Amino acid sequence: MRILVLGIGNILFGDEGIGVHLCNLLKLNYTLQGPHTVEFVDGGTMAATLIPIIIEYDRVLLLDCVSVVGAEVGAVYYFDFDKVPEMITWAGSAHEVEMLQTLKLTELLGDLPPVKIIGIIPEVIGEETAFRLSEKVKKGAILAEELAIQFLSELGMQAQKTDNRDLQDIADFSFRGY
Repeated sequence: MRILVLGIGNILFGDEGIGVHLCNLLKLNYTLQGPHTVEFVDGGTMAATLIPIIIEYDRVLLLDCVSVVGAEVGAVYYFDFDKVPEMITWAGSAHEVEMLQTLKLTELLGDLPPVKIIGIIPEVIGEETAFRLSEKVKKGAILAEELAIQFLSELGMQAQKTDNRDLQDIADFSFRGY
């Protein structure tokens, strides 16, 4: 089985890049062993252009920020794409709406593998570029990391933490790619 860990977000706008930063954190800090292939992809804000990548996998773990009316910044939501809770609006930023549409389009085409989503409520910032993550999102990312490892474990993968890179340090240099 091929498993895709797909980080989504705009790394230039602080918390909105949390999906990409979490993907990089998992890639850099863990060694995975098991019967399956796991690949980590920085999907950025590419949305529909990710369809050819997504359809090549048997399972997808999507890491992103989500919108929930009245939710606290840093709150974490974990759900299957085919069972999106009604409270998830995905309307916080353009990339989120486009990613939701991308998944729906891929599903309509009949090519969407099972997708599990870990979404964090971001602190929405203005239009200035910022790599700094809010303290609440960094705290929520700890739970998101645990859920991602749990997901991979449930699929038969063993995750060994082999490094301890800090999420903010990863975010600060994410523009270089990992």
